[in-house]
Amino acid sequence: MTDAEWMAMALEEAWKGVGKTAPNPPVGAVITKDGALLGKGWHSKAGAPHAEVKAMADAEKHHGREALRGATAFVSLEPCSTAGRTPACTGGLVEAGISRVIYGSMDPNPAHAGAADAVLKAAGIEVKSGVLRDQCDEILRPFSKVQRTGLPWVIWKCAMSLDGKITRPEGEGQWLSGVESRADVQLLRSQVDAIVTSGETVRRDLPALTIRVPEFLEGREQPWRVVVTDKPETMPKKAAIFSDEWKHRTLIRSRKNPEEMLRALAEEQGILSVMLEAGGNFSAAMISAGLVDEVVIYYAPILCGNTVPALAGEGFPASVALEGISRETFGKDLRVRGLVAK
Repeated sequence: MTDAEWMAMALEEAWKGVGKTAPNPPVGAVITKDGALLGKGWHSKAGAPHAEVKAMADAEKHHGREALRGATAFVSLEPCSTAGRTPACTGGLVEAGISRVIYGSMDPNPAHAGAADAVLKAAGIEVKSGVLRDQCDEILRPFSKVQRTGLPWVIWKCAMSLDGKITRPEGEGQWLSGVESRADVQLLRSQVDAIVTSGETVRRDLPALTIRVPEFLEGREQPWRVVVTDKPETMPKKAAIFSDEWKHRTLIRSRKNPEEMLRALAEEQGILSVMLEAGGNFSAAMISAGLVDEVVIYYAPILCGNTVPALAGEGFPASVALEGISRETFGKDLRVRGLVAK
């Protein structure tokens, strides 16, 4: 196998940790020797062993400690070179006798970026970086943004009719999108640390904003549910987010300064990624303020006419372009996903 193929395997491991590792990044690693796989691992949560340590432990379990000497480690992110809640991975790689380390992304933390190279090379380890860098950078977007700006990665998710409405005509029921799209939303929720909504949405819809698929909850807690409102006294106490078994995961935050609200979520709760599920006014305000990074829209093949629009209020000072567009069908619905061009 090529270096890129081994790194793709490390990325498969890393994806297992998406939504589980905050405030740490999701990372995967594989250990190889003489063209054979010895072990693999992924970082499962903050405070748990890092991917490199788990991959080496897996290799040792199946092949013995001595097999690590002269082996190659493929890691999706530059190995950490400083100790935190766990020891530095560079030290573990050196101690194990790894002879070659190949990683995809450089550490987004400017204080640590590239630091592993010097440590590893000083120990006689060959280092190569940048293998599948774009793919490795993609999985790190939330962590990288927090490191760079202090703000979490924000995804606006919306289901709408083809004419841009988020409600059906009176008497037709609640759902626009089909069961397949709603199942995909459950997967998306499992990949973020928090769901942000507006007080208006809570009053109108009484949403639960939970992950309801048991397998998607494995290894993580329910996402934080953040209600943004300047009228907390009007919140319906019967709403599930204030009364269910996860009510301790519900936060009420002021609407006055959305950027500072997001910054506080990163600083105080360690949140890396947020999904915005709200009505047209608040969603438009967040997008026009430049606080949304990614858009996921489920288009249902219906026209709803004079109902509630997906984006409303004063509108944007300028149109907002998307890039990196992907399209996928879920049942009869079309999902369009893209990054907000900055």
